[in-house]
Amino acid sequence: MLEPRDAADLAELVADAAASGRKLELRGGGTKADFGAPREAEIVSLAGLTGVVDYDPAELVLTVRTGTLLSDVQALVAGEGQMLAFEPWGDEGATIGGTMAAGVAGSRRVTAGSARDHLLGLTAVSGRGEVFVAGAKVVKNVTGYDLPKLMAGSWGRIGAMAELTVKVLPHPREVVTLAARGLSPVAAHAAMACALGSNAEVSAAAALSDGTVLLRVAGFAPSVEARCAALPGLLAAHCGLEPLEDAAPLWQQAMTGAGLKGAVHWDVHLPPRAAPALIAALPEGADWAMDWGGGRVWVCSDAEDDAVRQIAAGLGGEARLIAAPAAMRARVSAFQPRAKGVAALEARVRRAFDPKGVFVTGRFAEDADADALSA
Repeated sequence: MLEPRDAADLAELVADAAASGRKLELRGGGTKADFGAPREAEIVSLAGLTGVVDYDPAELVLTVRTGTLLSDVQALVAGEGQMLAFEPWGDEGATIGGTMAAGVAGSRRVTAGSARDHLLGLTAVSGRGEVFVAGAKVVKNVTGYDLPKLMAGSWGRIGAMAELTVKVLPHPREVVTLAARGLSPVAAHAAMACALGSNAEVSAAAALSDGTVLLRVAGFAPSVEARCAALPGLLAAHCGLEPLEDAAPLWQQAMTGAGLKGAVHWDVHLPPRAAPALIAALPEGADWAMDWGGGRVWVCSDAEDDAVRQIAAGLGGEARLIAAPAAMRARVSAFQPRAKGVAALEARVRRAFDPKGVFVTGRFAEDADADALSA
C-alpha cells in the first residue's frame, strides 16, 4: 500500500504509475472498498493526509486535508455551533475526502443541497501526476470551469483530492421531528409532498416500511414551535402527527438504509412521485426506506438479479448497487448503465484528466469504455 505524505508526494506516486502503466486505487478510510466489482489494483491510502489547513467560522469556510476523519470534521464545526449542511454520513473511519468523492449526502439534501453544492475548492492530482487547484474559498470568486462539482461524486476516477474547501452553515438552535404512523407508501408520499411544499419549511422528510413518516423542523425555537403547531392542520387530510423524542435511529435508517433486511442493497434515485409505484413493484420480501421526500429509496432483498434496476429505469429513475456478494458485484455494474452518448462523454472527461488510465481499475463497468478511447 502506498501512503503519500502530502500533495507533492502523491503527485510523484501517480506520475510513476502513469510512466510504468500501473493501476492505482485511491482509498480514504476504506469504508466503501466493497462498492463496485472485485478488482486488483495498487492501493494509495490518503489516510495520512490529515489536518485542518484553515477554518474561519465567521466566514463559514473550512479547508481540510482529505484524509481527515469525517467524524473529526463534524466535531470541529459542531464545536463552533456549525455543521456540514448536506448531512454527510459514513461508517467508522470514513474520511471527508472519501465522503466527498462518493457524493454522500443525508436527509437534509432535499432542502440544503448535495455534497457538490458545498464543495468550494480543492487541490488535487490528475492522472498525469500534475497538481492542480480549482475553485476558491468564496463562491463569488469561482470562475471558469467548476471542477469541484465534477470531482464530487467522481469516486476517484479523474483525480486524487489532497485538500478541499467546504462551506459550512450555522447549526439550527432547535430540531424537532414529527411522526405519523401506519401510512401506506402512497399516503406517505402524499403527506411528505404536502409537508415539503407547505410554508412550514420542513427540512427533511422520510418514510419507513412499517408505515412511519418522519418530518424534521429546524431553526430558532419560536419559529420551530410555530411551524410544529401549524403542521398538524396542514396535513389533517393526510395523517395525524405527534412529536418524536428519540428520532435519531429512525432517521439513520431512512438516511442510510441501515437495518434493512437483505444481502443485496440498492440505492434508487427517481422522481419522488414514482416512489410508491417502485415499492409496489418490488419483489416479494424486499425491504425499503424512503428519504428525500421519496427521491431516494433504499431497497434491500436477497435476490441477486437486477430486477430493482429495471423497475427504477421504467419509472424514470436509476439504481446503484451498494452492497452484494462478490459474484453479483462482478456481474452487475455498480452504476446504472448510461445511454451510449452520455457514456462516451463521461469516458472522454475521465480520459482528459487521466490519459494513461492510471485510475481505471476495473471497479466500474464503464472503465472498459475508457480504455477504448485514444489518449
